[in-house]
Amino acid sequence: MKLYDGGQEPEPRRVRIFLAEKGVSVPGDPAEADAPEHRFGDDGSPEALEQTPVLELDDGTVITESLAICRYFEGIRPQPPLFGRGGREGALVEMWNRRVEHNLYEPVSAVLNHLDPVTAMRAEQVPARGEANRPIVLDFLERLDHELKERLFIAGDHYTVADITALVAIDFMELARLVVPDDLVHVQRWYAQVSARPSAGA
Repeated sequence: MKLYDGGQEPEPRRVRIFLAEKGVSVPGDPAEADAPEHRFGDDGSPEALEQTPVLELDDGTVITESLAICRYFEGIRPQPPLFGRGGREGALVEMWNRRVEHNLYEPVSAVLNHLDPVTAMRAEQVPARGEANRPIVLDFLERLDHELKERLFIAGDHYTVADITALVAIDFMELARLVVPDDLVHVQRWYAQVSARPSAGA
């Protein structure tokens, strides 16, 4: 198999951290993934997507979307379990991962996409949309701080994919010129803890 990475964007990084936690090494070619002519399929089919990360299996199957790639590796390398242990924890991990995606990662992306001067050179911006998402980010971080007062990680007592998603989202905040307030001590504690894991440097 081969992983077309795509560099330091949050989605490829989420996969790299996940693989590092699993202790899995997958051959890849970041340069080829970044090339605009990179395609899959000989017929120009919908699988020929200009996005990363992309996982190509030995049988030619192509998997896109970072979470789908993570689920594939969870299936073939179940330890350590990063999507939860059992039905209850698995449901909580799914719930919190979705909450982080919808209430943190996506609003941070909106702030960057609609307010960053560099992004303005690549796409049309709606500044009001960017400004509208700033308070959404802060509101969710405040809610998360309250939750982390009672537990070690985002979804419970174990490190999971929800922590990976939250880590890449918070690191992404720097590009959007957003910061975690100092008084959110539980988020700050959690962030220091997960950032210190070796996988965070993936």
